[in-house]
Amino acid sequence: MRRRTFVQTTMAALSSVLWAGCDDTSTPVDDDGRTWLMPEEGQPHQRTWMAFAADERIWGADLVPEVQRNLATIATTIARFEPVTMLVRAREMAQAQRLIGTANVELIPTDLDDLWMRDTGPVFVRSGNTKAGVDFNFNGWGDKQEHRADARVAEFVTARAGVETRHTDLVLEGGALEVDGEGTAIITESCVLNNNRNPGWKKRDVEEELDYLLGIKKVIWLPGIAGQDITDGHTDFYARFTGPGVVVAGLDNDPDSFDYDVTRRHLDILRAATDVHGRPLQVEVLTGPSTVRERFENDDFAAGYINFYVCNGAVIAPEFGDPTADSATAATLTRLFPGREVVQINIDGIAAGGGGIHCTTQQEPVD
Repeated sequence: MRRRTFVQTTMAALSSVLWAGCDDTSTPVDDDGRTWLMPEEGQPHQRTWMAFAADERIWGADLVPEVQRNLATIATTIARFEPVTMLVRAREMAQAQRLIGTANVELIPTDLDDLWMRDTGPVFVRSGNTKAGVDFNFNGWGDKQEHRADARVAEFVTARAGVETRHTDLVLEGGALEVDGEGTAIITESCVLNNNRNPGWKKRDVEEELDYLLGIKKVIWLPGIAGQDITDGHTDFYARFTGPGVVVAGLDNDPDSFDYDVTRRHLDILRAATDVHGRPLQVEVLTGPSTVRERFENDDFAAGYINFYVCNGAVIAPEFGDPTADSATAATLTRLFPGREVVQINIDGIAAGGGGIHCTTQQEPVD
């Protein structure tokens, strides 16, 4: 059951060249005869995209200054390793300039509702030396939040990047997608198969569409959990590829947490799963902190380490003030990402809003 609209371009059609490493001739092709693949996050980036928009109506007046400082810290930390392009609301441009003030962060004025570039921005794909961005129809996580401006962010970013926009009827967010760059994806059912995004869609429908759009040949479905957070259980808080065949998964040891049971179920599924090549996954575990700093702790606080971001030469990860868990996370990530510097930063303001570093970023692969 195809619910697909074909490619709409924002620039002249480019030459057809197969993406290196994608030699499966059964991959669906578009009208120009191209096949597409979503690269793994650890592959080289052209830049990182972010958004500077902390609205008092969403975040509250007390939290906004800390969230802005957190966004600046994330941007300037990533900028040590690769360029950052940050969208900024005009009324906040002066504040962004004061907090960031680095030549490696480009600030672009535009309308925004919120800061979650992982979800509002395009998902970049490659076909040989051709690059495009997929617009997955951001709808405010199932119409839970105002999103008129954020619904236009994907097209704005692809236009600024000078690449074509690919369209689909499928509704999802980048935080729901985790890929290994070779055709394997991990996706949560609670988000993508939710009637607030894709009523009537079945797993087979989603798999066919993601094959066409992203070159996904194998989907590992995690149940996730709907209705407990605004995302309905995004994958990037549960499981991440650190490379083909290797997955790091979160474990919540708080028996009062709604994630206590589901993180254990996810580990069982991942340990029994294979990737697109039939290889069993090597599954590593990152246990959440036992304590966090009290200042911004609340019921929505996202106290997990899985929402790290991989950029050129580094892994940017959170620290929550739990010396044992913070150190264990740094050691695990250092082992899993040899040759990359692991940098841990305080993002308590953003965590208090239920998000993390990965949620605020979207990578653009190299040309």
